[in-house]
Amino acid sequence: MSKKWPIVRLGEVLAYRKEFITINDLRAYERPRVQLHVKGIVLRDRVPGALIKTKTQQVCRSGEFLVAEIDAKVGGFGIVPESLDGSIVSSHYFLFVLNESKIDRRFLDFFIRTPAFREQVAAQGSTNYAAIRPSHVLGYEVPLPLPSEQRRIVARIEELATHIGEARTLREKAVGEAENLVTSARAKAFEPKPGWASMLITDFCESPQYGYTESASQIPIGPRFLRITDIQDGRVDWKRVPFCRCPDPTKYLLKADDLVFARTGATTGKSFVIRDCPEAVFASYLIRLRVRHTVSVDYLYQYFQSPSYWGQIADEKKGTGQPNLNGSKLEKLKIPIAPPHEQARIIDELDALQAEVDALKRLQGETSRELDALMPSILDKAFKGEL
Repeated sequence: MSKKWPIVRLGEVLAYRKEFITINDLRAYERPRVQLHVKGIVLRDRVPGALIKTKTQQVCRSGEFLVAEIDAKVGGFGIVPESLDGSIVSSHYFLFVLNESKIDRRFLDFFIRTPAFREQVAAQGSTNYAAIRPSHVLGYEVPLPLPSEQRRIVARIEELATHIGEARTLREKAVGEAENLVTSARAKAFEPKPGWASMLITDFCESPQYGYTESASQIPIGPRFLRITDIQDGRVDWKRVPFCRCPDPTKYLLKADDLVFARTGATTGKSFVIRDCPEAVFASYLIRLRVRHTVSVDYLYQYFQSPSYWGQIADEKKGTGQPNLNGSKLEKLKIPIAPPHEQARIIDELDALQAEVDALKRLQGETSRELDALMPSILDKAFKGEL
């Protein structure tokens, strides 16, 4: 903490407020959620009083310091935002009123995000008992410059935070534009041209095959058991794929150049090419396509990323229930098939474009981590009086 400014206990600038109301069954109440790791306080839900079992609750006021009794040691605290003024919390939360003639709420809001403050909270009390008490909170220490200096520090932190946010937005925008470029290129690549054929999946693939129904096991009791969740960002780490009991796996064995599709859930319709694999079968929430002839598997895979493909299965994904894709729908897909030399050209061009986007994403990920590290550094300097 700063050696220039006086260090005071929070009890000198906060007051513990313990007031309860009786819940009215005929009213609706908002309840906040205190996010861990000092991620802020957000709306949890809005519920009728009749559904609230504990009829004595506390009312939060905007600008108060709210601390979760159990979760404080993992960053379960924050300043109540204006949007949650009047929300209610149980007795497992503590509310503290700020003396704003002494401490600016934004100054405190930034300070509680620093390692210096969080280390005080984590160190308080027994390591075998997670809960803290109001007296612990009032004993935490905070640097306390003059109010004018607090406001200057807050303004400087907010200015730098704005620059970080703008940099992050620009980089995310660049990635989004690059992905849109790939989508546009795929749409153009698969526009039918003279000499192309329009074929059904069944013209060049075996019938779609549903996967095997079994429970996964970490014990090597049979072949590997590929599930939707094992396919991450178009890759499979086969060492992490579990096993299953499959006495006769022949029907479900995967081979190089097989295509598998997600049948249901958030990834419905997404496809993946098996490049190489150990002895493995695929789970029931996947569909396998095996190409017989005529068409390059990589050409098909690129088509299955295109707007034309997603447009054809869009109707299948609509509905009030969980979206799903079935084999009969796949069999009816009409695919524009280019001559072999055109297939190779399209694959090369789209692969090269995707490689550039992937490189941009990796750079974005590195930059994002660098930006994430900037804010803690800024806060550290701010509360050492170096900003």
